[in-house]
Amino acid sequence: MFNKSHAMALSPVRLYLQTPAVTRVYVTACVLTTAAVQLGLITPLQLAFNPQLVFREWQIWRLITNFLFFGSLSFGFLINIIFLFRYCRLLEEGCFRRRTADFVFLFLFGGVLMTVMGVFTDQVFLGQSFPSMLVYVWSRRNPLLKIHFLGFLSFHARFLPWGLVAFSLMLGNSIVVDVLGIMVGQTYFYLEDVLPNQPGGWKLLRTPHILRSVLDHQEGEPLMLR
Repeated sequence: MFNKSHAMALSPVRLYLQTPAVTRVYVTACVLTTAAVQLGLITPLQLAFNPQLVFREWQIWRLITNFLFFGSLSFGFLINIIFLFRYCRLLEEGCFRRRTADFVFLFLFGGVLMTVMGVFTDQVFLGQSFPSMLVYVWSRRNPLLKIHFLGFLSFHARFLPWGLVAFSLMLGNSIVVDVLGIMVGQTYFYLEDVLPNQPGGWKLLRTPHILRSVLDHQEGEPLMLR
């Protein structure tokens, strides 16, 4: 017999298992990476983005691992993971539903552009830019949706990215990574949603066929990791 408390304990597990594949894999990788650093199994220096080590010593993994580390376990880490999980899932279940390859392409596009910007801004960890990018894309596609922020502020979704920037300032954090995420999100939104619909416009961003063949069913259903 399952009592009420046991059912409530299972609800986070059920929520996790029902989360779409891309969101689940990325959030899990971020949490496990942070846990590994916290336990002393690896150090942040082994994960950081360092162009010289990447391109001269071929430590290619740094191009990925710098997106998985959100800092030590703290309130800021928790906030980043919550926003990452929520808006990554909303996008994957919403406008990217049955478009897993397109969603992965958004990640690849964002990761490449953030990496280029990271070279010029001396950012060694770009993971915190990802929630900002995802929130920005979601907010531009749902601009008039009402948002309740921190339990007492209410405004339209289009202002949410800037609310997060203000929140970072309140916490005394650097807003560089937030602004980078917004810039990348705006670039993707313009190229994907605005430019193709302009008179004489064209679609510049095209998901590679290899991603579609690997990630999407022929019928258009996304491959789900169960």
